[in-house]
Amino acid sequence: MSGYEMFFYIITTSLSLSYMVFGKKQHNSVALVSGLGLGVIPYFDLEMWQMSLIALGLIVLPFVLRD
Repeated sequence: MSGYEMFFYIITTSLSLSYMVFGKKQHNSVALVSGLGLGVIPYFDLEMWQMSLIALGLIVLPFVLRD
């Protein structure tokens, strides 16, 4: 595992936790689902560019879809 991958995992995990806490406190299901998705991404065996695109989509999703 390279340093870039480790940095990516740390960033997505921290965003995942932030989205899940925000979604739970504000009763925002889109943010909660995005947080869960961001937390699950590193467990799939995908290429780095695929994980980055999925993570970027999940990060932007709560701003596009308002609950």
